[in-house]
Amino acid sequence: MTARPPAGPHGPARRPLTAIVPTYNEEEMIRGCLESVRFADEILVVDSFSTDGTLAIARELGARIIQREFDYPSAQKNWAIPQATHEWILLLDADERATPALREEIEQVLQLGPRADAYWIRRANFFLGRPIRRCGWGTDKVIRLFRRDVSRYRDQRVHEEVDFPGPLPILQNRLQHLTFRSFGQYFPKLDLYSDWGAGQMYERGRRAKAVEVFLRPIGRFIRMYILRLGFLEGGRGLVLSLLGAFSVYLKYARLWEHDILKEMSHTEQRGGVDTRPRTP
Repeated sequence: MTARPPAGPHGPARRPLTAIVPTYNEEEMIRGCLESVRFADEILVVDSFSTDGTLAIARELGARIIQREFDYPSAQKNWAIPQATHEWILLLDADERATPALREEIEQVLQLGPRADAYWIRRANFFLGRPIRRCGWGTDKVIRLFRRDVSRYRDQRVHEEVDFPGPLPILQNRLQHLTFRSFGQYFPKLDLYSDWGAGQMYERGRRAKAVEVFLRPIGRFIRMYILRLGFLEGGRGLVLSLLGAFSVYLKYARLWEHDILKEMSHTEQRGGVDTRPRTP
């Protein structure tokens, strides 16, 4: 727990805030993100050597820019956090926006004195221009407001989150998350995250049988479209549930592939071809 800030002549002093935004070739999205956090005392753009107009827009909006080669999200964020000037951090991805209501709530927390070292923030996830409240998307929340010196992300490639034990307060207002703007924008992300997810599972000793490659996507579709009421979202709910199933298929197919590639490598090292019949 943190103490309240010292009182000034007009009440307690507002704690200063650094907004951190990781970027790589985000000229399409970065302006809206940075404009939504202009209430912060410092905007820190953590760039992975963008080749488009990202940095020009960041400079125009007064951001401080630091650069580092990208390996995976949690490592990039953990490198950036200690470099923030201020104790309190709000971390947004380029496709996220702090709404006016959320900004006001964060300002109030910083003014009155935070009652915890970090806060959950709910997200409104957008699919092709519309917020999705079902399919499991409506319950999404992330730790994005936190103290610099006690907060780090878990060292994992996907589904990274700030590592805090025990319950934390949840802010009432939401971040806007423009996660799916088009299939062209989404598929490269899907390809990368399924690869990372499969690799992370394999490193932790997880293995997949071919039957899982078939059954797990079906289970995901049923959960999103039926159990989590995706059918009430109309066409978007159907397409989103199918995409969820496909993402699970791709991750488990790649996890299954890891074992196949390992067997092939061992066979090549033995200097021959394994001609034994194999079951899927």
